[in-house]
Amino acid sequence: MRVALIHDWLTGMRGGEKVLAVLCELFPDADLFTLFHIPGSVSAAIERHRVTTSFVQHLPMAERHYRRYLPLFPAAIERFRLDGYDLVISSSHCVAKSVITPRGVPHICYCHSPMRYAWDQFDAYFGPARVGAFASRWVYRPLLSRLARWDAATADRPSRFVSNSQHVAGRIARYYNRQATIVYPPVDTVFYHPASVLRASHFLVVSALVPYKRIELALEACRRVGAGLRIVGDGPDRARLEAMADDSVTFLGRLTDVEIRAEYQDALAVLLPGEEDFGIVPVEAQACGTPVVALGRGGALETVVDGETGTFFPEPTGAALAAALERAAAMPVNRDRVRQHAEQFSRERHVAAMRTVIDDVISAPTGTRW
Repeated sequence: MRVALIHDWLTGMRGGEKVLAVLCELFPDADLFTLFHIPGSVSAAIERHRVTTSFVQHLPMAERHYRRYLPLFPAAIERFRLDGYDLVISSSHCVAKSVITPRGVPHICYCHSPMRYAWDQFDAYFGPARVGAFASRWVYRPLLSRLARWDAATADRPSRFVSNSQHVAGRIARYYNRQATIVYPPVDTVFYHPASVLRASHFLVVSALVPYKRIELALEACRRVGAGLRIVGDGPDRARLEAMADDSVTFLGRLTDVEIRAEYQDALAVLLPGEEDFGIVPVEAQACGTPVVALGRGGALETVVDGETGTFFPEPTGAALAAALERAAAMPVNRDRVRQHAEQFSRERHVAAMRTVIDDVISAPTGTRW
């Protein structure tokens, strides 16, 4: 069986890439198609596949500013030719789900989220505070409206949708009018485990530094309670966040998985200031026995047990998060119970669930849609 794997872009190992890595292991001979690829930025399980990129790869300054070519992404994804493949699986948070497949070839889309910036998080990315009032209203608003219409119009291309959470399944139903099977992303609960010695004295954020993550709330909340904060990750928002931070905040940049595990193990709690579609970081933290302080919306409602494996704050403000930090610091934590909760999101369960979905699609009559 010839299998084609489609992914939006390959620039680092975040949650979507961890799902892709499992697909690459399930189909070691599959070909991989992506808009843009920075060699060496993803795991060996992904890199060993033959990678075909789009014309975005060759545009000026694409390595640093590929996101600026967003208006070209629909044309880029539709130019891939998938003749001769028996199965197509896309891993999509942007446009990968809209790849054009030959008639009769089944297409499974693992949807991490419908495009946030095109649907319900425009202001976080392109609001007046980000790009200026004129550009927001007269440039980005019509551009993203057009992209949302295209996104909805191409929602019938996959044969079957798989979502990473109940929260995303609801967004798929709302924006695409499609049903989705829920398969939680893979978390390596063997690799992530508690330390033998606890040295917790600060809070921790592990995140891409992009607007919708709301990292500025963590800065404000830790300043309010006088707590130290360590931030793992990088992204376009880093300079802005560094300018806001005081001396109690440490920006660590990108770390290895071993280094990130040590950060989880040493933290009082891991903070999730923004709304996540699923959020692998909170589960990795809990696998290390570390509680989570999260905004009480989105995927966190499916991965954190309030008062037991962490605590929620009700609204995205620094004051609300600060109050939650104080509750978390006073909350007795059973780290074995926290880890036990995380094990339901193990890599093994993800692989078994994905195999079931793939087998169902392969064995279904040609043209079956879910």
